[in-house]
Amino acid sequence: MRAFFFGLGYSSLAAAQAMRIGSQTVNISGTVRTADKAKRLADDGISAHVFDGTAPGATLGPDLRSASHVVLSIAPGEDGDPALVHHRADLDAAENLEWLCYYSTVGVYGDFGGAWIDESAPLVPRNDRSDRRVLAEQAWRDYAAERGIKLAILRLAGIYGPGRSTFDKLADGSARRVIKPGQVFNRIHVEDIARITMLAAEARLDGTFNMADDEPAPPQDLVTYATGLMGIEPPPEIAFEDAQFTPMQRSFYADNKRVSNAAIKTALGVELLHPNYRESLTAIWEIMK
Repeated sequence: MRAFFFGLGYSSLAAAQAMRIGSQTVNISGTVRTADKAKRLADDGISAHVFDGTAPGATLGPDLRSASHVVLSIAPGEDGDPALVHHRADLDAAENLEWLCYYSTVGVYGDFGGAWIDESAPLVPRNDRSDRRVLAEQAWRDYAAERGIKLAILRLAGIYGPGRSTFDKLADGSARRVIKPGQVFNRIHVEDIARITMLAAEARLDGTFNMADDEPAPPQDLVTYATGLMGIEPPPEIAFEDAQFTPMQRSFYADNKRVSNAAIKTALGVELLHPNYRESLTAIWEIMK
């Protein structure tokens, strides 16, 4: 397997490492936004190329053209997905390409008033970011169909894990217990993203799947649980109407739904490593201690 990642960020790096652990024959390459990060990854045996999405990457062509598996983890812009905009010719020239994986978001569904939904739900995104994701998903479906290769679209819920969790928000003072009655969110631990991506790559999984935990929960519950593990008092409750939000923060609260993960678990025959926020936060806390 020769895996190329557009966007070697938090989730993609975890997936790349899972592939390396799971196979002695995998070759990993991909893109980052800075030369410093490219050098750090090169020191770890990953062939990393600078690509910021605004212009073609100067050096990535040979690695991309030799890829058998390509994972796409860059947010689309107004012109579409940067990989297709700037490197479609290299993708076309990848003669051994057999699988694509696109990291999308459950934000494409929009608001369902807290009801359970699965992949058959209509897409009614409520902001420009999610609108672009819908268009990018279809662009990759069209490309995969044109090439006759398999494509897995993984719609990710809120991503968390070591270094990116409620504990970090408590440490920097940004954690709040905002109360909006009936509001719930799904989340997904980065280790589950990594493992599912690895297994999907090995199986060349085809189709669209939700990547979310088993138990959508109110956001304030995570803060209460995390402070309990830490042995500290939680921050005071704030009514949603009184909370100060950035426009992006407020947009997240516009969507309220419970996202089913049954399809991906059935397709790969697995359960999640971190099925709910309590097990996830406990595992993160043990690492931190």
